[in-house]
This record gives sequence, structure tokens and C-alpha cells, in this order.
Amino acid sequence: MKKPRILIVYTGGTIGMRQTDHGYEPVEGFADLLTRRLEGRTLTPLPDYDLIEFDNLIDSANLHPTDWTKIAGTIIAHKDKYDGFVILHGTDTMAYTASALSFILLGLNKPVILTGAQIPLIELRNDAFPNVVTSLMLAADYDIPEVCLYFNGRIMRGNRCRKLKSAGFDAFDTPNFPWLGTVGINIDIRTELLLRKKTPDFHQKEFQANSVAMLQLYPGIDAHMFRGMLDSEDLKALIILSYGVGNPPNNNKGLIDFLAAARAKGLVVLNVSQCIEGAVHQGAYATGETFNQIGVVPALDLTLEAAFTKLHFLISKGCNSDLIRRELLVPYCGECNPL
Repeated sequence: MKKPRILIVYTGGTIGMRQTDHGYEPVEGFADLLTRRLEGRTLTPLPDYDLIEFDNLIDSANLHPTDWTKIAGTIIAHKDKYDGFVILHGTDTMAYTASALSFILLGLNKPVILTGAQIPLIELRNDAFPNVVTSLMLAADYDIPEVCLYFNGRIMRGNRCRKLKSAGFDAFDTPNFPWLGTVGINIDIRTELLLRKKTPDFHQKEFQANSVAMLQLYPGIDAHMFRGMLDSEDLKALIILSYGVGNPPNNNKGLIDFLAAARAKGLVVLNVSQCIEGAVHQGAYATGETFNQIGVVPALDLTLEAAFTKLHFLISKGCNSDLIRRELLVPYCGECNPL
């Protein structure tokens, strides 16, 4: 039987950082560092792998939508040579990248495992080593036909993930969806939750960085502060981070008029809850019914990261606003529960 071969794509992030006078910064040479860390650590052979290191390593706080296209392009260019892929990425925006890749790589039907670390691999005590080794094993030995995020014993659907802790090893979770598997003494995969394999439908168009904006509601919000948004010719969609099950302050006439003007201009306005867990039920309260009346789309149980990247994905495909509004409510790759 042919031994699986895995491609590791090192994009940057804490996992490969070193301490400098300015704090932790990504540095070159991760392949050599990984080889040194692996030497003598195990008698069990690891999967065969190659490693590509980006020329310009990314601190994920500096992530840009064009980086999603670059990462996906790397995978697509090597899709026929490898059985699975491990992407090493910074934790701050890893959930955005995992969500974006789930849409861009529709139908790849091979494991794409994103992982990283809270403590760099160079440090004596770290979470980097087990995360990398386990991700390699998942990519090589398990039939997982989707984009996942692995962290601290949890195998999670990429477009359901959120970073919930800034310092804990268990930084990531999927509040509205079960884990796809767990890693302890055994590796247990819940195969019934995995996506079914699909016909490849890769997307390689550039995402438009200024096409989606976010506006978080807060008590006393004054929409006049944000009216300049509507002057942008690039802006195609606006995410409203509302309260609870999708409620706005409907007695705030300035805000409602602002959102009505955004809709009149042709923008897609998407209602995402500020709550970590639960879904938007727009209209459960009279305040939320106001959003129904002006044509705001309820985001169901989409995470903020999945909502943001799915909007980018649909816009870059050239979908008009009416089609985007419909497609947001259709699960492409398990990112939401349908109506």
C-alpha cells in the first residue's frame, strides 16, 4: 500500500515564532526546527511530508483576504501530489482562514487541517509539537473530506470554529456544532458528522478586501458616525452584530434609516448575533421584526468568521445582491443549519 504523503504549509504564526526585542515575531527556518524537534521523539514513523514555507511569513493579526487566495492556491497547485494538507497558521485569525478555505476548496475531498500553537515550538514547554504531530496523522491516516481545525485534542469543522480564549491551550471551540472528533489515548472520529464528498468546484478569484464591513451595535449608537460607509463604491455587504437572537434598538430611528439606506443602495445587510452560542431568530421580538421589514438577512447560526468569509466568497464570484441574500441561507459545506 502506498504510504500517504502530506504537504505542510507554514504561513507564520506563534507556532514558528521566536522572542525578539519587540516581542514574539515569525522567523524563517521552520522546516529545520521541526526536524530537530522530531529527532528521537518517537519510534513510530511519521507520515512522509514536504514543507513549504511562505516567503513573507504572517503574524495572523496582519492577515488580509488576499492571503486566503494565496494559501488556497498553494493547496490547489499541489492537490494531485499529496493525500492531505496541514496548514500552520497564527491563532488570532485562524478561524477566518479555516472558514474561507472551506468555501474556496469545495470538493477537494482531502483532509485540510489547520493548526497552530499558543506557545512556539522553539520553547521547551509548548503545545506546538502535539498539535503538529497529531495534525499530520489526521491528514495522513483518516478520510476527512473537509477543512478542519485541530487544537488541543479537538477536531473541529473549520467554518464552525471560533477562538474563545486568548491564552488557554483549549483556545478554539465550535459553540453551535459538535466536534468532529477527539484525540486522547485514541483518535475518535465521528464519521456521521463529516461532509459527504462533492464534485470539485475550486474558487481562485481574488477576494475584494473592502467589500464587506462590520458594525457592532451598542447602547446609544449614533448611525451618523458611520454614514461615510455608504459612500464607498467597493462596499457590497454590511454585517450587523446585533443583540441576543438578532435584536436591534428599533426606536433608534437614525440607525434604522441608515440600514434602510444601505439596503436601498443595494448592499446586503446580514444580521449576526453578538452571542457566542445560539442562532439568529429575526422577528422573535418586535425589535427584530424591524429588520425583516427593511430586508436584513438573518445569519441563522453562522459564526461571525463564516459570515464574513462567505460574503467575501459570494461577492468575488460575481453574485448580485439578491442571489447573495438567498445563498447565505443555503449551507455550502456545513457552515450553518438550513431554515
